Amino acid sequence: MTRRVYFSFHYENDNWRANHVRNSWVTKPDRQSAGFWDHAEWEQVKRRSDPEIKQWINRQMEGSSVTCVLIGSDTCTREWVRYEIQRSIEEGKGVIGIRIHQCKDKDGNTCAPGDTDFGLFDGKTFDELFPTYDWVDNDGYNNMGDWVEQAAQVAGRPDLEPPALNPRKYSQCLR
Repeated sequence: MTRRVYFSFHYENDNWRANHVRNSWVTKPDRQSAGFWDHAEWEQVKRRSDPEIKQWINRQMEGSSVTCVLIGSDTCTREWVRYEIQRSIEEGKGVIGIRIHQCKDKDGNTCAPGDTDFGLFDGKTFDELFPTYDWVDNDGYNNMGDWVEQAAQVAGRPDLEPPALNPRKYSQCLR
């Protein structure tokens, strides 16, 4: 089953690493074997007002059943990543984290592992509430489709299209 996935990440720091994960399906024999479709046109949002950015994010998230937070060294400090996580929870999407600090950037460098305390969950960290994997150590290339499907199932998203009504499994965790 192929899911639409919204990818959330720190653009300036992790664009190269994020593309490595987001485009991993390209080398699969067929896109369905990857287990997910990328649903963002994120490069268009660079210079907009806050309300326009929120509108853009909301539109990009439409039709996705899972949000994948790509965690680099400074991801937890990013306002828009926090907004995307909150919005995903409010919409009942599956949520997973993937640590990308071991992925190399365009210059061949890796970065420090990032903190997962986004300040959203009443004293709990992201990885205490949501499945969080390491792209390198947990073989994300071969396992991401399964991670996405599991997150969708946990969130009550057994179908490919978002249900009209969906219990908000994690909404009680938000501040």
